[in-house]
Amino acid sequence: MTGQGAATGGRPGVSRKGPDLTAGPIGKTLILFALPVLGTNILQSLNGSANAIWVSHVLGETALTATANANQIMFLMLGAVFGVSMASNILIGQAVGAGDEALARKVVGTSTAFFIVLSLSVGALGVTLTPHILDAMGTPADARGDAIAYLRVIFTAMPFMYFFSFVMMAQRGTGDSRTPFYFSLLTVGLDVILNPLLIIGPGPLPTLGIAGSATATLVAQTTTLLAMLIHLYRKGSILVIRPSEARLLIPDLAILRALVLKGLPMGFQMMVISLAAVTMMGLVNQYGSHTAAAYGAAAQLWTYVQMPAMALGAAVSSMAAQNVGAGRMDRVEQVARRGALFALLFTTAPVVALFFADPFVLRLFLPGDSPSLPIALHINSIVLWGFIPFGIAFIFSGVVRATGAVWPPLLAMIISLWVVRIPLANLLEPHIGADAVWLSFPIGSFTTLALAGGYYLWGGWRKAKMLDAPPTSDAPDTGFGQPVIEEAEAVAGASRSSPSAPHR
Repeated sequence: MTGQGAATGGRPGVSRKGPDLTAGPIGKTLILFALPVLGTNILQSLNGSANAIWVSHVLGETALTATANANQIMFLMLGAVFGVSMASNILIGQAVGAGDEALARKVVGTSTAFFIVLSLSVGALGVTLTPHILDAMGTPADARGDAIAYLRVIFTAMPFMYFFSFVMMAQRGTGDSRTPFYFSLLTVGLDVILNPLLIIGPGPLPTLGIAGSATATLVAQTTTLLAMLIHLYRKGSILVIRPSEARLLIPDLAILRALVLKGLPMGFQMMVISLAAVTMMGLVNQYGSHTAAAYGAAAQLWTYVQMPAMALGAAVSSMAAQNVGAGRMDRVEQVARRGALFALLFTTAPVVALFFADPFVLRLFLPGDSPSLPIALHINSIVLWGFIPFGIAFIFSGVVRATGAVWPPLLAMIISLWVVRIPLANLLEPHIGADAVWLSFPIGSFTTLALAGGYYLWGGWRKAKMLDAPPTSDAPDTGFGQPVIEEAEAVAGASRSSPSAPHR
């Protein structure tokens, strides 16, 4: 890539379907890109909340406990694929920023083949091992039957959920965050409509009970995925592999190596989070169904608290990846600082709002006379505040991962969850009971912030790279790989001589 290419945001060659993330005002571009992502997150959370409302009010608290346990496993499985999706997103973003369409299409082909094999394997294994998985996490006996019925259908839907997530993240890598929002609106609409119909079974429809909630997810995800692929095919997206391009599905070893070696640590990070959540769920289950239901209801609200930071994290990762590809490390630093400020502001606002609205909002998930309601109020009064430091840490981790530095964020998460949060909960539980579990959340979050912030300020993430060598290709060498990173380091040299970054 030439110096001129770096200055202008990359060489010509990629037809951009979304905004150019390597040019324009940082703050405005970040917000405009993050808003559709936030909308997608809101829709998905509303979907989960609507499902929880129907399950709890139609089938009871035991059924809600069952879905809370099963959903922890679902999130764990989705976390397993998150890393490869994010690695693909970053590679596509860097290729688009560098103007290298040939590389972008190679990444799509290799990723598609990888996801087909991975998603089918996980779905088949999950259906078989569902009872053993739920037993291992100590699912309450009165909720076990419902949890098995629910989770087996979810595992059947997992291949479609995996691929839907991959395609959405790949679109964001190209700079398009609006199309995923529109199709998320479709899948949520279908799920919300089908959920009560398949649970209750009016008229000729079957009465599936709790399995109906999971079946609604299966139908909605499958239908929307097919609609999205047809849309991308018709508009000529680089993310669609046509029959004449079937050779791209033969994995490129250099790209496959990057997807695995860079994706696995990011996937492990999500798995570490999900495994910690499963472990915490096991601690909560010891206090019975009322406390477990309170925890499940409170967790429904936590998804909304995290959404602004999650949306901003997706935005800064895509923006940083394109700017790394374009050799604009000066803009990467600006993206990090602006993203951290926005995360602080936009996470604090819902925390404060929910703190005061808690008694009313929680009644959406728990009846007003439920013994679980005061427990849920107490949980939120302690846990909510920890999402502010965690949201800021999420931004810095997203930026450093966009360069290829994937291990430090993983190590920070392992320390904060498995060295601090879970041992602290076990240590204090004999003395203060369930409060030990709730207090461990904010303490672990502040640990994450300290570690992620320290690495952002003083770590070597600016020298990282996604590809150790250019992928094999019949196309001319684009210079993407080590030359791009070397150029990016040269551009960033002045900014690194006197770094200024927000304190987390």
